[in-house]
This record gives sequence, C-alpha cells and structure tokens, in this order.
Amino acid sequence: MTTHVGDGGDQRGDADERNLVPANTAMAQPPPADSSSRRAPVLEPAPVSFGAILLLVAATFGSGMAMIVPMSYSLAVRLDQLAPGRADLLGYILGIGSAATLVVAPLSGILSDRTRSRWGRRRPFTVAGVAIGIIAIPVMAFAPNFAVLAAGWVLSTVGWNTAGGSIGNWQADRLPPQQRGKVSGLTGLAMQVAPVVGIILVGTVRAETLLVFVIPAAAGLVLVGLFVVFARDPDSRAVVHSEPLTLGRIVRSYAFSPRAFPDFAWNWVGRFIFFFGLTFATSFSVYFFSQRLGISVPEVAGFQALTAALSIGTALLGSLGGGWVSDRIGRRKPLIVLGALLFAIGCTTSAFAGNVPSLIAGTLISSLGIATFSAVGQALTLDVLPNRDTEAGRYMAITLFAQKIPGVLAPAVAPLVLALMGGGNFLALYLTAAVLAVAGGLVIGIGVRSTR
Repeated sequence: MTTHVGDGGDQRGDADERNLVPANTAMAQPPPADSSSRRAPVLEPAPVSFGAILLLVAATFGSGMAMIVPMSYSLAVRLDQLAPGRADLLGYILGIGSAATLVVAPLSGILSDRTRSRWGRRRPFTVAGVAIGIIAIPVMAFAPNFAVLAAGWVLSTVGWNTAGGSIGNWQADRLPPQQRGKVSGLTGLAMQVAPVVGIILVGTVRAETLLVFVIPAAAGLVLVGLFVVFARDPDSRAVVHSEPLTLGRIVRSYAFSPRAFPDFAWNWVGRFIFFFGLTFATSFSVYFFSQRLGISVPEVAGFQALTAALSIGTALLGSLGGGWVSDRIGRRKPLIVLGALLFAIGCTTSAFAGNVPSLIAGTLISSLGIATFSAVGQALTLDVLPNRDTEAGRYMAITLFAQKIPGVLAPAVAPLVLALMGGGNFLALYLTAAVLAVAGGLVIGIGVRSTR
C-alpha cells in the first residue's frame, strides 16, 4: 500500500536503491536481488537556506506552544474547576494522551515516509495535525467532566504531536551534518521559549477558560501555517517503495534491531531514562509551586510567568550555546552529560527549596540543563539516525517513543513516589527525577560510540 496525495506538478524525489525505485521504471526494471550489497552511498543534503531555517524555527515555536502550554497550565486550570484538589487526575489525563501518541506517531511517520504527493511527504501530515489540534479546543474548554476533558486532550496531543513530528521529519530530511547542531540549538531554544511566552500570555487571561486553550493553539495555527505554505517539501510522486506496506510491516516497524543499530539503541535508552525523570518533575509542577508558595492553582500562573521569563536567558544559553559549541568542537556527548547534570542540580535545589528565591534558582538551573540536553541531544539523534534517506519518519517516531513512553508511565508512577512522603512535599519526586536524569545522560555518554 502506498499513500498517494494530490496530482500535478513536477517529478522530483530521492530514490533509495534498496527499497525505492523511480515510479516510471518500477515495473520495467525491478531492483536486482543483491542491490542492497551494491547500494551507492547516500549523498548528504545541501545546506538549508536562512529563510527555511527561520520558517522551521517559527513552526517549532508555534507547535511547541500549542503542545506544552495546555499540558503545563491550561489542563490543570480546567481540571481544578471540574475536580478541585485531585492532582492525581492530571497524571491520568497526561498518561492517556501520551499512550495515544505512542500509537499514532509511528504510524504517521511510516505513512509520511511513503507518501506520494505534489506537496511532498511531510506537509500533508503537518496540515492534518494542526486541524486535529484546532478541533480539540472546544472539547477541552467546555468539557463537562473528566472523561470529556481526557478525550479532548487526546485529540490535542495527537494533533499537535503529529504536526510537530512532521516538522521534525522535515528537519531530518533536509539538514546536512554541519548544520545539525546549530539548527537543533535554534529549534531547541524555540521549544524552551514557546511555553514561556505561552504561560505569560495565558496568565493574563487565566479567568477565561476558553482563552487559555485558544491562545496557544492560535499561535500554532499561524506559525505552522507559514511553514506549510512557504517551506519547500519536494514533490514525492516520482518515488515508490518496491515493498508493499502491509499490516505486518506496519506492526514490525514499531520496533528496531538494537544489534543492527547499537548507537541508536543506546541513545534511545538514555533519552528514555532522562525524560522519565523530566516528566516526574514537570507533570506536577503547578501543584508543586502551589504547595510550596501557599497559593491556589490558578494563582501559580503569575509565578510561572516570572520564572518562564527569566528562563529565556538560560534557554538561550543552553540551546544556542550548546548547539554551537557541539558543532564547533565536533563533540556531542560531553554536553549531553553536562545538561543532565545541570537538570539534576536544579531538581535537587527545588526539592529542598523553602522560599521564592530558591525555587527560582532551581527552576533556572533545570531550564539550563533541559535546553542543553535537548539541543545537543537532537543533533546527536540526527547523527545516529538509521536509514535517514528512506525511513527518517519511522526512526524519528521511534525516537519519540523515548519521550512518550515516559509520558505514559511517569504520571502514573509519580503518585506512588509522592505517597512515600505523605503526598505533600514533593521531595522524593524531585530527587528521583534528579537521579534518573543523571543516569540517562551517562547511558548516552558511555553507550554511544560512533559520535563523540
């Protein structure tokens, strides 16, 4: 089965000799049985223009705001209206949403790898994701109960993750090695700053339930829309896969061989452990700040806006600085380990914080660590990505598992960790997050061998 969207236009596309053949010769000249052993090396793509990078960063910013602001603030506000004092329900909602993306993300990646369209392989999925995300707004804003709110969040996270994943696949398709660190730094900065700006904006209208969902989605619609319209995604109709896309092939594509791709596997495991710890700390941050500051959940927006504004500087330093340095010195792993250590220090500082200055300090140190790890980690992921020429979407989706599976498990496990300390002071939760972050960074630093 081949996904085919649209007609007309030119016949551009890349053909992999092992799995792909030009459409006009597919029947007449099938690939020889031993073609994989004689496969020519794949040429690295040409450098991406400044304008395309600007569109990419803007789209990443917009999709990031639409994804993260509801998760970090809007959902908690709505849930507090529906079920006051039930912080555990937020964990279940986030876990359900992450479980949905675990199913959809690889499927959309696989289908986009095989999409034949005048608009390219990635663009149709970007548009579809944005549409689903917009549909979710009224469902969440007017949800009468927990079940409807959870259903709305499933739509939202599936939609915006599909759009964001498609943008990431475009990045994997188009960036040559010498641009990966710098551009990953820029997109990493966008992902760090997007929720900051979003929290500031929704904090000004926190009494308006509809607007706390509309504002981030509107930003995503406009900025991702510009990317869809103006960023070039080559016509992919001239390329077909010689192997049909069967149900069995789809199921098997959700997994990969660690023995065949050991560096990709070690990077995956390290990211999984790090993001498990990160999700521990971030899923309940609204309730954590509410408890430590002695304020109501809606009032947390003011404090989050302050720390978010201050964290722009740390995000700038970690994302741009980390990405630029990693390209400059040709080393990724030391900076990834450094990012994990900084996040752990920030979590530990927050865990023992008893006043506003120490809470701000912990948050900023954590922000610096997340920015460094994310930017350099994204560049390393592109470095070790298998079969980038033909299966970038598939392996980018599998990489996303390392973030989404923790998103399912960590919110469910976190209440158990909270119970260790009576469910109130979050000390065990934040210290556990710190330990996991360091372990994840070390797994990448020690396990990955092909990239320094």
